[in-house]
Amino acid sequence: MTEDRSVGPDLVRWGRAARLDTTGRRTGRPATAYLSFHEEADGSLLVAATTADASWARNLAADPAATVTLREQTFPVVAEPLAGADFATAIRELILKGGTPAERLGHGPAFRLRHVVRDE
Repeated sequence: MTEDRSVGPDLVRWGRAARLDTTGRRTGRPATAYLSFHEEADGSLLVAATTADASWARNLAADPAATVTLREQTFPVVAEPLAGADFATAIRELILKGGTPAERLGHGPAFRLRHVVRDE
């Protein structure tokens, strides 16, 4: 068994990153990315890519249905592309949260990840 030395799972448990599970746009296989996020008052998450060709962002553009794990909770989301003032807000909040490592944000797409409420 291979030991996972990635810091991503720890960051998710600590609430510092979200795990995003998408469906590969070409392969149809599950794909995972660990992302910085900004949580809005309504519980939605704002995320942004540093490049236009980020695989996770291209996967969301092809199929907006995804799953997010944050802390100890996993829930379905639907991704909404952001533009204009909403895009600017996402980039600003993520740069404020991440500091210098986030300064490349804005070169790729940004999304609002809304919780999908399923009827029980």
